[in-house]
Amino acid sequence: MEYRRLGQAGLKVSVISFGSWVTFSNQVDMRLAHDCIKTAYDYGINFFDNAEVYAGGKSEEIMGEVFKKLEIPRLKYIVSTKFFWGITDGPNEKNTLNRKYLMNGMTQSLKRLQMDYVDIVYCHRPDPQTPIEETVWAMSDMIQRGYALYWGTSEWSASEIEQAIAVAEKYNLRKPVVEQPQYNLLWRERVEKEYAPLYDKYKIGLTTWSPLASGILSGKYVAGKVPDGSRLSLPNLSWLKEDALSEQKNQLVEKYVRVAQDYNLDPAALAIAWCAKNPHVSTVITGASRVEQIHKNMKALEILPKIDTELYARLNNLK
Repeated sequence: MEYRRLGQAGLKVSVISFGSWVTFSNQVDMRLAHDCIKTAYDYGINFFDNAEVYAGGKSEEIMGEVFKKLEIPRLKYIVSTKFFWGITDGPNEKNTLNRKYLMNGMTQSLKRLQMDYVDIVYCHRPDPQTPIEETVWAMSDMIQRGYALYWGTSEWSASEIEQAIAVAEKYNLRKPVVEQPQYNLLWRERVEKEYAPLYDKYKIGLTTWSPLASGILSGKYVAGKVPDGSRLSLPNLSWLKEDALSEQKNQLVEKYVRVAQDYNLDPAALAIAWCAKNPHVSTVITGASRVEQIHKNMKALEILPKIDTELYARLNNLK
């Protein structure tokens, strides 16, 4: 396993990490979650991503219980959570980054996780209704109180990240050190262009999600087929299906699969390795609803050094 620093932070995260979005509670029960996390950890994965909103808090409960049963020393693994959408109803509890919601959300997440702190806490989306100063103060206070060690953003624009950093510098507060954007062969603009000025200027790290573009880069949805038990077959994820199976994306995926076949490489593992090839990516968050998927995802470690200039160019120029 390769370990990379989280941007300019001293924390080192495994280049491939394990996330619980979609799977925990929806596709994965406690027993299977235990097996998946243990398998991931045995491979050297040390970063496990979560969020308050995943399965309405159940995902945190499952992950917390698994780590409790595994009895792995807390220093050995990294856990994150994220806040924005909320899981309870009320004027200060939904789609917000106000101080009251953030502080209450953090204490409740720690209870569900059965942990004293999380390593990384993210603002899951930007909140234009709350002053950025209020949000930055709250996130900095979380770290000051020991609830979290680092904080970051997820799907914020470059200008919003710069605003947050400016506020932190003005008041000598903790700065965001990481951004969690979607990044894959079909979704590249923000990471490769919009954020480009942030890397040298602020040393922002990236914990990217959806390396398989909701699974379609695995090749299993080619020609619009949706296998039973797959992510896109879930009724509560029907909103993903139409976009993921669009004709334009399918044409690109078919070309991509042919390139993978030319090199005798597994399409899913290659897609993960391609994300990790970007030097600004600290870790690529992967998911799995079966232990076998983790074994397949880890093949990306073998493929990463095989992505030479020629293959990288072919993948980058897919149209």
